[in-house]
Amino acid sequence: MIHAIFFDFNGVIIDDERIHLKAYREVLGSHGVELTDEDYFACLGMDDVAFTRAAFQRAGSQVDDQTTRAIISREHELHRSLIEAGLPLAPGIVTFIKEAARKYQLGIVSMAERTEIHHVLDLSGLTNYFSVIVSADPSLKHKPAPDCYQCALAKLNQTRRTARKLPLLPGECLVIEDAPPGIDAARTAGMHTLAVTNTVAESSLRAAGAEIVTASLADWNTDAVHLLYD
Repeated sequence: MIHAIFFDFNGVIIDDERIHLKAYREVLGSHGVELTDEDYFACLGMDDVAFTRAAFQRAGSQVDDQTTRAIISREHELHRSLIEAGLPLAPGIVTFIKEAARKYQLGIVSMAERTEIHHVLDLSGLTNYFSVIVSADPSLKHKPAPDCYQCALAKLNQTRRTARKLPLLPGECLVIEDAPPGIDAARTAGMHTLAVTNTVAESSLRAAGAEIVTASLADWNTDAVHLLYD
């Protein structure tokens, strides 16, 4: 039986992968580094630091920590400006989160930086629906490593122990992802998976082992989760 749902962030809550692509293409281009669509989507699941370093490696050069941080900060500025006029939340996500929070404990598990996650949650009014947020951290390997989902479950179980509730097992958690590395990470962590085709094709998500693939969460509710996963 499912007791917790962990959401990836970019591509699941906010449908903004192509916005990040546009912002990173502009910033990296100013450093003489090309970023193709294929390059970007091959790096889904990476944190910003790993993504930036990979871009320079493809170009046959290296980047120091100070420049890396400057590139990431500038990309964040551009991303915020691009979503300022209209927050591109994924279809149905707000309704689904609000309903799911009445039955399940919710968490966000993302390789995005915490400031960027909270910026969007504050704008959307969704901050208080999540018990746990796991974001990019040097101590965590990025997806497809399972570290982030294992960390999320550990944090969630700590809150449950404080509330004198029994800890959850990985199989009692559902992960909602939009990319194969995230599906791989969740499966390796022993959790159930639901994939949405906001970012990549259904075939790629099924090949990664997603249990169920959907075009949108707009048609999903807690009854569907119960029926298909419990």
